[in-house]
Amino acid sequence: LLDAVIGLPEKLFFGTGIPAAILVFRKSKNNDKVLFIDASREYKDGKNQNALTDDNIAKIVATYEVREDVEKYAHLANVDEIKENDYNLNIPRYVDTFEEEEEIDLMAVRAERQKLKKELKKVCK
Repeated sequence: LLDAVIGLPEKLFFGTGIPAAILVFRKSKNNDKVLFIDASREYKDGKNQNALTDDNIAKIVATYEVREDVEKYAHLANVDEIKENDYNLNIPRYVDTFEEEEEIDLMAVRAERQKLKKELKKVCK
């Protein structure tokens, strides 16, 4: 009966600092696939409470209606894949949101550091 798992951002509901999730069940499903949507980064930042904008909601609804994989946002999993994960519905098991960090050029950082040290010596004289 499970049709979708939608992960929401933290601090979306009053008094709740943790992220929430919506589980969508359908009584009459025509397949055994479950859509996982990671909407935890789709929100308008608020002082005490975050909010979903109309655009955020529209993106979630459009993704749900299309029911296709969206890189770093949604994945349509079959029962075998869920079974392989011991029926764990944790969204990061299905939607990879990992962002590669930019490599740091250590030689450039070292050169910049040495340049700053020289400037600091001139200023401190």
